Amino acid sequence: MKSFINKKNIFWDFDGVIMDSMPVRNKGFEIVLREFPKEQVESLMQFHLKNGGLSRYVKFRHFFEEIRGEKVTDEAIKEWAQKFSGIMREELVQPALLIGDSLNFIKENFRKFNMHIVSGSDGEELRYLCEKLEISRYFISIHGSPVPKKELVHSLLIKHEYKGDDTILIGDSINDYEAAEINDIDFCGYNNERLKELKTFYLESFT
Repeated sequence: MKSFINKKNIFWDFDGVIMDSMPVRNKGFEIVLREFPKEQVESLMQFHLKNGGLSRYVKFRHFFEEIRGEKVTDEAIKEWAQKFSGIMREELVQPALLIGDSLNFIKENFRKFNMHIVSGSDGEELRYLCEKLEISRYFISIHGSPVPKKELVHSLLIKHEYKGDDTILIGDSINDYEAAEINDIDFCGYNNERLKELKTFYLESFT
């Protein structure tokens, strides 16, 4: 836990860090895109799994423009994202999906640190889920897409006048690491052993 000793601010990723939501989100893409060829959806799933920290807006655009070779409007992307969000609001309101290891740390330490959620998932959906799961009170604010994570981190640093040296981002994907790097704050890898290859701080467990 050495990396937390001198920190005042913790930015948390959500999926895979606070909630074990990835299997549900994986299934959500398959349900929403079930009318399209299976091999195209499988290509999207490969992109999705490799880029866990990217927003669904980016992933749907990748599906239509890169995989299907179609032009797609911002409005259409928003509609697909809303369909996906409808499924997530129903399927993710399950306390059993919360990761006890990290959540217990949050509950025990939320008064010691300034805690925020910065996620690639939809911001409105996240706030809904956190409210329903009764964990909103542990965070000063909860943020998500369509704003990219690196911009969310930058905005929070400026808005709250947080110093980079006092701040750490905890995440489970390379996109989380990149958001921390570009904003010159420390990164803590969690729940994804592939992040050990980055030679950055990695936490096996909060206990």
